[in-house]
Amino acid sequence: MSLRKAILVGGVRIPFTKSLSSYLGIPVQTLMEASLKALVSKYSLQGEVLGEVVVGAVMKHSSDWNMAREATLSSGLHPSTSAFDVQQACGTSLEALITVANKIRLGQIDSGIAGGVDSNSDLPFVFSRKFNHVMVAAHRAKSFSERAQQFLQLRPKDLLPQSPQIVEPRTGLTMGQSCELMAQQWRVTRAEQDQLAVESHQKAHRAYQEGFYQDLVVPFGKLNKDSLVRADTTMEKLSTLKTVFGKSSEATMTAGNSTALTDGSAAVLLATPEWAHARGLPVLAEFVDGQTAAVDFVKEEGLLMAPAYAVHQLLERQKLKLQDFDFYEIHEAFAAQVLCTLKAWESNEFCQQRLKAPNALGAIDRAKMNVFGGSLALGHPFAATGARIAATLAKALKTAALHKNGEVSNGGLRGTESSVPARPHRGLISICTAGGMGVAAILQSPPTS
Repeated sequence: MSLRKAILVGGVRIPFTKSLSSYLGIPVQTLMEASLKALVSKYSLQGEVLGEVVVGAVMKHSSDWNMAREATLSSGLHPSTSAFDVQQACGTSLEALITVANKIRLGQIDSGIAGGVDSNSDLPFVFSRKFNHVMVAAHRAKSFSERAQQFLQLRPKDLLPQSPQIVEPRTGLTMGQSCELMAQQWRVTRAEQDQLAVESHQKAHRAYQEGFYQDLVVPFGKLNKDSLVRADTTMEKLSTLKTVFGKSSEATMTAGNSTALTDGSAAVLLATPEWAHARGLPVLAEFVDGQTAAVDFVKEEGLLMAPAYAVHQLLERQKLKLQDFDFYEIHEAFAAQVLCTLKAWESNEFCQQRLKAPNALGAIDRAKMNVFGGSLALGHPFAATGARIAATLAKALKTAALHKNGEVSNGGLRGTESSVPARPHRGLISICTAGGMGVAAILQSPPTS
């Protein structure tokens, strides 16, 4: 059985914004619906039956147990369109994309949507486990006295609501604390992190100025663009910020070189080339392959180092080198995480001992990395980031393919005859997640014919 091609028609998202601000009080499902409705409108899919809609959220209420289906029913698609939820922390929507793409390649479906949403402005506050157990026992009680006996077990502290915590249960450390340890292990300086953050904001600002995001970001609420991009970010300003994940003199991570808590959603439309052509829809990029990996972050490895492994496994299977790409979309959960990963790929010791590779994977051309800004500037609604990146990369690949003399440079495409590749333009996606996992994928430009 030969695999079919799975292509990305395109994507769309609502503006990403700082949590507890513009989207305060808006349900997470409503945010997801906004991106789905925009995608349906963008590609005139009203009343269409798609093969599947796969979306997810990290932070959602128990009442949102069927969020994907409910959001799909409100999207404008035909009610016969099936949908289901996925969740793999920050890799959620990229994993959703891999799932949809593989279903298309296997011939199970001809089209589908992948996406994600998250909001820290609609958090599911809960009560203690003891409170839950008492309530269940009281519900089972057969008399008033039996129910009263259960309620009498409760203490005032049991009635205090608890907010979700971004803490690893097995280490008790937050993601930022874990990354601070990685930064110290790999000797990543604060200056290096601040420089990456400055570049991320500069690239994002330039991309907005040049209109790159004009058809990728749709207005929602009072916003028409991402609210976290700061054109005036400088090394001098970042140097004044206090460290937030450690108080020792060795601490390096600040609010400026870490992603802010962010609200937002994103969605991507995938299909076979035939399905897209039959509807007069564009073909921006082709899905090549995807890979997940996990590490023992309790005993052996840094919490956010799994992408280094996932990318290596992906390259091995595709018989590619790390340098065989025109775009690198490396999720900037923290500047330190990106820099640790890059240093790991450049390390003979790490690649030989941990990845079991013959030599270091080597360095990448950083001018090709996060060309249109990264998560440090644009924001990071956990489950939405993969779809945001995929839509950005698909457009970049299509643009590069159309510009036969395409070169990536400082946030845009610049013409030069020497840059024309004798192969499709390729893009590599790398995303770290909680739980010591990583998700990676390869996209390439579609055939020009």
